[in-house]
Amino acid sequence: MKKNVLLLSFVVSTLIGCNNSKKLDEVVEVPLPETEVVVVEMGNPADVKVDEGGTFQMVPLPYAYDALEPYIDAKTMEIHFSKHHLGYANNLNKAIAGTDMAAMSIEDIFKKLDLENKAVRNNAGGYYNHNFYWEIMGANKGGEPTGALADAITKDFGSFADFKTQFIEAGMKQFGSGWVWLLVDKTGKLNIVTTANQDNPLMTKLGISGTPILNSDVWEHAYYLKHQNKRKDYLEGFFSVINWDKVIEKYTAATTVK
Repeated sequence: MKKNVLLLSFVVSTLIGCNNSKKLDEVVEVPLPETEVVVVEMGNPADVKVDEGGTFQMVPLPYAYDALEPYIDAKTMEIHFSKHHLGYANNLNKAIAGTDMAAMSIEDIFKKLDLENKAVRNNAGGYYNHNFYWEIMGANKGGEPTGALADAITKDFGSFADFKTQFIEAGMKQFGSGWVWLLVDKTGKLNIVTTANQDNPLMTKLGISGTPILNSDVWEHAYYLKHQNKRKDYLEGFFSVINWDKVIEKYTAATTVK
């Protein structure tokens, strides 16, 4: 490799005897500083654990932090999972410690939840909503659903494109923090709803009817590092990482007669 050098000429006069002088040209090589490559290391999602003794554990993230690039950036995923989500899990465990809820499933907690119990309401919601959100996304996903779910979307929204537009519009209209959901009711009809903060449709006292099969987080911490205030850009990108196979599983389970 050729070195980059800076040629410096120095004229040095040296007197030798009375009348003798000498001019010396000297070339000095000065290497230019090398550009330092800064590598930002991501943690391992598998290393994220709740505090010792917690009832509800961290459900493993089903992909690496950078798996959803470029739609959801790795740093946002790391902070979202290892800080925000972990915080909800730890605070939920603290809120239910020593109560009957410590022996309940998260779904049963929602059925009996006193909405005035903000510690459980906020943190149980945050725990469940995020687990749901991680599950219905994946690397190299997106596209459109197939089969019965595709037919239901066409029937209830007109087309997949119309559904996408309505889902994004609902997410845009959710003031402040919250979630946008796709629900299926007992008749098989699909509906789009939003919830504030960490509320979700399984909190029966909210009066929302239907089983969730898809959600998207519209809290700013879900997208701000990459998109700043452009929530619509985030929601558009979200459709490129939806794991429709998982959503179809949830739809099938919700519509199967038991």
